[in-house]
Amino acid sequence: MKLKVLGCSGGIGGAQARTTSFLVDDDILIDCGTGVGDLELDALMRIDHVFISHAHLDHIASLPLLIDSVGEAKGSPIVVYATPETIRILHSHVFNWLVWPDFSSIPDRHRPFLHFQPVKVGESVRLGGRCITALPAHHTVPAVAFCMDSGAGQLIYSGDTAYCPDLIAMINQRRALRHLIIETAFSDEQRGLALASRHLCPGMVASILDEVTVSPEVHISHLKPGQGDRIMQQIHAHEPRLPVSRLVQGQVLEF
Repeated sequence: MKLKVLGCSGGIGGAQARTTSFLVDDDILIDCGTGVGDLELDALMRIDHVFISHAHLDHIASLPLLIDSVGEAKGSPIVVYATPETIRILHSHVFNWLVWPDFSSIPDRHRPFLHFQPVKVGESVRLGGRCITALPAHHTVPAVAFCMDSGAGQLIYSGDTAYCPDLIAMINQRRALRHLIIETAFSDEQRGLALASRHLCPGMVASILDEVTVSPEVHISHLKPGQGDRIMQQIHAHEPRLPVSRLVQGQVLEF
């Protein structure tokens, strides 16, 4: 499997600041932030599956526009996988005929452009020889991480999360884990804000990595615009057990 980074920024402001979205192979999206908008129409047409970690705007901003752009032309619905709680939020606050049409009932409920598929923590979705499993995360709204398994290797994306012992335990069970994408939204000076918003700062990330017993490549995502260099410097200063690198837009990870 290949994961291409369409966006991994914690905000907007410049050509390299696209919010979280990853294209897996050419038919799966993991989150649907502003980075999806850079894809050409023919690439959007190939997307059949979208996995949403949680309902915050930076992770779903392009979802309504994606469905609107390709829904009628595809001939089959785009399937959105998310927890029941996240699906409820999307229905209530986005696809509600006020903010955006309810594409799960257009043109009718028997032939919709959008199909919601609930996925609970611990459940897996198999797409051919590929497997995507929802893992626990701890955020201000219901949220999950995702483990992608090609059969030959695995990649875990933390989503937005604070310190989460259950997620660390799941990471340590993946002996074929090649890549770990983990967020770090705030600097150490903003530790209080990180705790309040259930995000991570460098000291927290270093503590998590010291508890990880497997040895994947670690990629830091969700850096706030203008703070990325400082956050990365602070992570390195903590000297975590595993080396880390900054995830960048356009990067491709294979597993």
